[in-house]
Amino acid sequence: MRYYFLLVFCCVCTLGAKAHPMPNSVILLDIKSKGVAAEVQLPLSELELALGHKVELGPALHAYLLAHVRPQSLEGQPWTVQVKDLHIQPAEQTATGPYNEVTATLWMEPVNGTSVRNFSLHYDAIIAEVSSHKALVSVRQDWERGKYGEHTFEVGVIKLDVKSGTIEPLIVSQEQGSLWKGFQSMVSLGMQHIAEGTDHLLFLLVLLLPAPLLVRQQRWDGYGGTKYALMHLLQIVTAFTIGHSITLLAGALGWLRLPSQPVEVLIAVSILVSAVHALRPIFPGREALVAAGFGLIHGLAFASTLANLQLDATRMGLSILGFNVGIELMQLIVILFVMPWLIWLSRIPAYKYVRVAGAVIAGIAATVWITERI
Repeated sequence: MRYYFLLVFCCVCTLGAKAHPMPNSVILLDIKSKGVAAEVQLPLSELELALGHKVELGPALHAYLLAHVRPQSLEGQPWTVQVKDLHIQPAEQTATGPYNEVTATLWMEPVNGTSVRNFSLHYDAIIAEVSSHKALVSVRQDWERGKYGEHTFEVGVIKLDVKSGTIEPLIVSQEQGSLWKGFQSMVSLGMQHIAEGTDHLLFLLVLLLPAPLLVRQQRWDGYGGTKYALMHLLQIVTAFTIGHSITLLAGALGWLRLPSQPVEVLIAVSILVSAVHALRPIFPGREALVAAGFGLIHGLAFASTLANLQLDATRMGLSILGFNVGIELMQLIVILFVMPWLIWLSRIPAYKYVRVAGAVIAGIAATVWITERI
């Protein structure tokens, strides 16, 4: 009977082990013009099992990684590898649940100017000691092919071949991209950023709400005429464009950096200020200056998207231009749709209720965003 219970206990433990598989390593590749940046995510428990001791972030771990990450050109020439950063952070994979991982940032560079788009990745960290372990390799960024951000695509899996007892290198072979394709992708990214950036659009639209109206006795009055409305609208849009273009350039090039939280709070504040102005004029005739001033803040939020790409000078220059073109195109589409309606509605008395309703809704949204972001 004792052996029976022992057998049952072992079976339960085995089933439990199958229900909770150990996490795999993940390698994310960023294809650059002169080399490949790799983020290697190693499950801490598996790494300690492979090393046989507690992990310490120091020279020994550097040496271990350099010994087990060996990229080569397809002709067999070894690349240089540098460990840029090491840190431990929480992680989670769908099949395994939460765990801690060591994240290593590597820079891998070919010699003699060979291609960075085609190489063999010899990798056996953890796998050499823990035969069941795998490394999932994906490309996270390839600017010249318009690949960046959260949408990675898998290149392959590195694992032990049980039959031969060897760990075969993974051949990474990426299609040739171009500067033009990278530029096009930045235009699309700029358009997407505005289309999905509710706060940016809301600021501009609420500031435009009273633009066709005249001011009398510190209150919004009637329609100022088609020429007046068009000139006022164009001045506001142009000023906002100039403002965000300046800080987009400065932020993307690293000349000006602010933490993201105060920038996001100030963007919400800009919406609240424009909502109050739409209810009652607090800066009549100076809307263009206000649009330019708050545009500087909005541009810093735009810049963070590009700064995170960490591109060389040529590609960063094209990215700034393309991203800004995309922003302006989407803004132009929105303005061309909204402007005729603003001019038409502002001619009728009921526009007062449209303006007040829009301002109140924007003010509520801005107040919620300010609370959340603080």
